[in-house]
Amino acid sequence: MKNFRAFARLARNRTVEYELGPDESVSTAVVRAVSAVEGREPCSLRSLADVVDPTALDTLFGPRYDGTPRTGGRLSFVYDGCYITIDNGEYLTLQLLEDRPRDGRDQEPSERCVR
Repeated sequence: MKNFRAFARLARNRTVEYELGPDESVSTAVVRAVSAVEGREPCSLRSLADVVDPTALDTLFGPRYDGTPRTGGRLSFVYDGCYITIDNGEYLTLQLLEDRPRDGRDQEPSERCVR
């Protein structure tokens, strides 16, 4: 497990990069990273499942059914005031929303979401 206190100290830069451990799930890393940056307990954060399906997130970047690693891929989403980008299931970049230039794609989901 990585030292999230050191991760939180780096948050002063407002953009933080983190390398996931080999046995660390992407969904767990997202919650831990946001918790560390925000200085809050993980259970006090909005549920990750309100934003993205944690199982699907882990599966997307997890190994294939035959055990071979997946390569490539990038996913970005907003979670609890942070813009999260996951690259290749190995790197997580977190940027506080207040510091990120915004465009129309950063809006909160509306009631007109596709189901």
